[in-house]
Amino acid sequence: MHIAIAGNIGSGKTTLTKMLAKRYGWTPQFEPVDNNPYLEDYYADMARWSFNLQIYFLNKRFRDVVEISKSPDTIIQDRTIFEDARIFAPNLHDMGLMSDRDFANYSELFDLMMSLVGLPDLMIYIRSSIPNLIEQIGKRGRNYEQSIRIDYLTGLNNRYEEWISSYPGRLIIVDGDTTKFETNPEDFHRITEQIDGHLYGLF
Repeated sequence: MHIAIAGNIGSGKTTLTKMLAKRYGWTPQFEPVDNNPYLEDYYADMARWSFNLQIYFLNKRFRDVVEISKSPDTIIQDRTIFEDARIFAPNLHDMGLMSDRDFANYSELFDLMMSLVGLPDLMIYIRSSIPNLIEQIGKRGRNYEQSIRIDYLTGLNNRYEEWISSYPGRLIIVDGDTTKFETNPEDFHRITEQIDGHLYGLF
């Protein structure tokens, strides 16, 4: 089974992935961040490195999806291949940080990949406001994230909302501003109740 966590930068995807993996005994699969050879260059010069970064993520994420489809385990995934193609790459293109040529090349490759894989069994989307995202990004203190522009985060948030509004699969939406699942056991319990209802028919 494939469970996926989606949400903007700083929304709490990794935290929720860890908590649900522990709660259900699922195998967590985390976003490749620390070993990414493009990330620091990208945040220093987005226009130069946007295509390279997105191809790197697409390659890694497609490999992950293929491996998940072959695994007998239940995998919970921190960020999905859909977010790269439906949110990050189009946002870069709209901002003039990815050329028409590179975006067309990227989109064709994504469409080919998606003809070979299916949707997750359950998507969990963490919806967060820009002030909340900025606060969370500041708390975790990753140096390369401190230069993220507010208009960049805003563009991503808008695209997340567009994407999730027409998402065709099983979906749970978590309000990241008011649902403090990391520190409030009752909030976390409400999330697990929804998961049980979707996956196991329990309410």
